[in-house]
Amino acid sequence: MKMIDYFYLQHRYSAWVNERLYAVCHKMSDRERKRDLGAFFHSLHGTLNHLLLVDRLWLYRLTGQPVSYLTLDQKLYADFANLHAAQRTTDTELGEFLRGLDEEILERRIGYVSLSTGQEKSLPVQTMLTTLFMHKIHHRGQVSALISQLGYDYGGIDFICAPFVS
Repeated sequence: MKMIDYFYLQHRYSAWVNERLYAVCHKMSDRERKRDLGAFFHSLHGTLNHLLLVDRLWLYRLTGQPVSYLTLDQKLYADFANLHAAQRTTDTELGEFLRGLDEEILERRIGYVSLSTGQEKSLPVQTMLTTLFMHKIHHRGQVSALISQLGYDYGGIDFICAPFVS
């Protein structure tokens, strides 16, 4: 499998899981979603907000758009429906970006300033994409744990459960 195809498969899986987890979260009250459960970003809403912020952060870096975020826990949307809509839009934009790539672009280095350290860095596109997808996996693990803590079932979200994986 070509790296481009691999990243696009990761994207499809990520968007699919996002929809499954958001569907469960829509069944909850706003109070439940925003309840501090001791996670790094406190609540389900806070963790989903962080996921969206970092998805956008990497996408903006990859596409050369200005980054206006100041912190990794910056609140983007207080309203859950707006947060979900923004995640859908970002998932779509990421898919469009990936469809426009070729193997040569994966080696190209892109400079950026780290939001967590303030240091200037430069990484190949393929490393940035790997970081993006690994970050999503890490925090979606937290989301699934928080959903379980609140007593909800999110169903099968393993990669092999995705309807497009065979």
